[in-house]
Amino acid sequence: MKVLIVYWHPEPLSFNASMFRAARDTFLQAGHEVRTSDLHAMAFDPVSSRKNFITIKDPSFLKQQAEEAYATEMHGFSEEIEAEIQKLEWCDLMVWQFPLWWFGLPGVLKGWVDRVFAMQRTYGGGHIYETGVFTGRRAFLSLTTGGPEESYRKGGFNGDILGVLRPIHRGILQFVGFDVLAPHVVYGPAHLTQEQRHGALELFATRLLSIPSEVPIDVGLY
Repeated sequence: MKVLIVYWHPEPLSFNASMFRAARDTFLQAGHEVRTSDLHAMAFDPVSSRKNFITIKDPSFLKQQAEEAYATEMHGFSEEIEAEIQKLEWCDLMVWQFPLWWFGLPGVLKGWVDRVFAMQRTYGGGHIYETGVFTGRRAFLSLTTGGPEESYRKGGFNGDILGVLRPIHRGILQFVGFDVLAPHVVYGPAHLTQEQRHGALELFATRLLSIPSEVPIDVGLY
């Protein structure tokens, strides 16, 4: 299996960093191929602009989707963006590792999506959802929260975690064709003991070993 892990956290000693390393090492030890995008280490710029491209369709007005479609036709993405798109096209499984910020993706990871999920290259021309470019491939979110698990249940203080994540599951991953596996959530790692954090990493590694046999979730059910 070819695995792409896209990770962002500003602190290399964070629990997210430990989860990133655990995922990378577990997949490698199980014999899978792994590529990574450590966005903080890469100093990835999340802001879209003409720097996404080496081609120009309309020099007088920047319409990103039009420029993406033109760059797809003319092989005109910048070296940085082309490299990330090729990782996306290469993988059988994509994992995003991140802390939940303001009920969504951190800005840098969202900016990676904005720049890398390019019109005509990764979606468009009738290729969305069930006919998406990445149909037959799988993805899942691995994340941490600040609050405890009971805050993210149905009727909880913050609402059901699956409802919180639905815009990402449906509006990004499924939109381009990925089958979505159940998210892996570690709730409030900052409030756990060292022993509990170690146990959480072991549970994560155990789950990763069973990923090839997991069944996608039905995003439409929540």
